[in-house]
Amino acid sequence: MVITAKRKEKETVGALTRRFSRLIQQSGVLIRAREVRFYRKPENKNKRRRAALRRDTLRRRYEELKKLGKLPDESGTRRGRRY
Repeated sequence: MVITAKRKEKETVGALTRRFSRLIQQSGVLIRAREVRFYRKPENKNKRRRAALRRDTLRRRYEELKKLGKLPDESGTRRGRRY
């Protein structure tokens, strides 16, 4: 699909750019391009379930260590790294 916008007489470049952008958005080209760019292959049910269980286990372990006071102090740090 080719989308063209020819410059009208006495039309500024800015107006031409806006008109072309509008044509692109209305055609749906950007939506299809994003779908292709960010496509993720569907995972099977068991793989999703295992990942969810792993996240839940890690979250619970982290909370347990936090309650016991076994995690390093995060004061004065940025995302756990000292600068």
